[in-house]
Amino acid sequence: MNFSEDRPIYLQIMDYIIQEILQEHLKSGEKVLAVREMALEMTTNPNTVQRALQELERLKILYSVRGKGRFVTNDQEVLIALKKSKKEEIAKEYLIKMERIGFSNREAIEEIKHFIEEKENGND
Repeated sequence: MNFSEDRPIYLQIMDYIIQEILQEHLKSGEKVLAVREMALEMTTNPNTVQRALQELERLKILYSVRGKGRFVTNDQEVLIALKKSKKEEIAKEYLIKMERIGFSNREAIEEIKHFIEEKENGND
């Protein structure tokens, strides 16, 4: 995994795991990699991975079973809230970036509508 310098690595690991859950590469009830395995895969310190996983547990996105490992929550309300939060984060980021280059919110919405129409018509 390539980490950027602008955010703590444990937050980037959390984002990665959340993305895997939202894309359903990790499903409800599925076991996540152990700390050492994940650290090797991501080429980072196990303590950093542990911090990310503990924070995801605190947020109830993951849960632990003693002696068996960590698993993705089965709580659909948590998963729905997670998806809603990510959607709002992406929308806010889009509007902020569009504002920086001179678009109003309404203009930004019109631009995304136009983009979607072109994409649906095969004009990528």
